[in-house]
Amino acid sequence: MRTIGIRAAPRELTFAVCDNEPLSVLNVEPIRIPAALSIPESLKYVRSNLLDILREYGIEKAGIRTTEPQAKSPSYERIQIEGVVQEAFASSMLKAYYTGPINTIASKLKIKSGDFKLIIAGENRFDIENWDQMKDNEREAILTAMGAFGV
Repeated sequence: MRTIGIRAAPRELTFAVCDNEPLSVLNVEPIRIPAALSIPESLKYVRSNLLDILREYGIEKAGIRTTEPQAKSPSYERIQIEGVVQEAFASSMLKAYYTGPINTIASKLKIKSGDFKLIIAGENRFDIENWDQMKDNEREAILTAMGAFGV
């Protein structure tokens, strides 16, 4: 089964595609939003690209790493992107998807949220090829995709 994990940022979205037979990461990359696009055009760009990725990889389940509820200064651009991603998932042929902050993803992976943070920071080794060379957003997207296996 193939899953996708999403980690949004204000001007880009990082996605990771994983397969559980055998456990592998098929792709991790950003969708960078062109600066010339207006907000509505940016959201349309994200939706269109994401739906193409879901079809291309035959994604069955998905997860979205959302903004922490207690964030002191939330990014409204990021929240808008997260909303468009949810709408794209609801409009797609996905069997299931979940959304949530670190605690939700950690519970799907059956680990403590503190351990999740250490894995993202690179302090706890995670058995994925090139894990040490990945950025935090890429790591979060991979773990979010892996959390979708059990949805």
